[in-house]
Amino acid sequence: MTDIEQLKTLLEKKEHLVAMVAPSFPIMYGYPEIVTKLKALGFEYVVEVSAGAKKTNEAVAKLLKANPESRFITSPCASFVRYVRTKHPEFLKYLAFQADSPMVATAKIVHETYPDYKPVFIGPCVVKKLEASEDYPELNMLVLTYRELEQILKEKNLSTIAANPNDKFDISEGPTRIYPFDGGLTESSGIRSFLKDDEIRIISGYKNCEATLKEFEENKKIRFVDILFCEGGCINGPGVSSPLSVPDRKKKVLEYAGSSKNA
Repeated sequence: MTDIEQLKTLLEKKEHLVAMVAPSFPIMYGYPEIVTKLKALGFEYVVEVSAGAKKTNEAVAKLLKANPESRFITSPCASFVRYVRTKHPEFLKYLAFQADSPMVATAKIVHETYPDYKPVFIGPCVVKKLEASEDYPELNMLVLTYRELEQILKEKNLSTIAANPNDKFDISEGPTRIYPFDGGLTESSGIRSFLKDDEIRIISGYKNCEATLKEFEENKKIRFVDILFCEGGCINGPGVSSPLSVPDRKKKVLEYAGSSKNA
């Protein structure tokens, strides 16, 4: 059974579901349009994964502060984690696994806030499906891409439904809405307040992974690598369907993140 079929079955059975929307959603959906569509589809609650990203940031900052001689590579990106596991297992010891990815952190928030509800992550990344099923099966997550969501919305004649201006996220977080583009974690976590510029590297794109790991190995001054596998970050994930360029996608995310009405 595909993930689309699983979700359709859950909706038909009127199971208790919570949608966890990745912070890259403004590329494809307006706000509160996304909330209106998901609740019309059958989700009882809709939360921002930026809430989990705040937990990720707190854990990363705590790690760096508690271990002043330590060196870490971020691990919220499921694609990069699998790249290291298969190509460079010698770097696994540097991955900051003590900090949950935003998806995982949000799922934990959902389980605590809405007991007996199933979390459904909706975002730009197909590899998040593996993170959910292989790494965190106990969280009972279902993962769909925006492309898959759009397919279901069209089948249910909800793709053009008008937004209800009274709809809003049931759990939200503002500062971490910039997470999906390269450097989002660094710029929203406050680590620049205690790390120097030459101790930080911000990288995106699989083509840059080899060189980045080599530099990290050779340059011991680097304490923190903020890396995303897709060029430009999660805004360029394969689960996004948009004609917009990467800079324009980033602009969409920034516009939503900076809008006072969404605070």
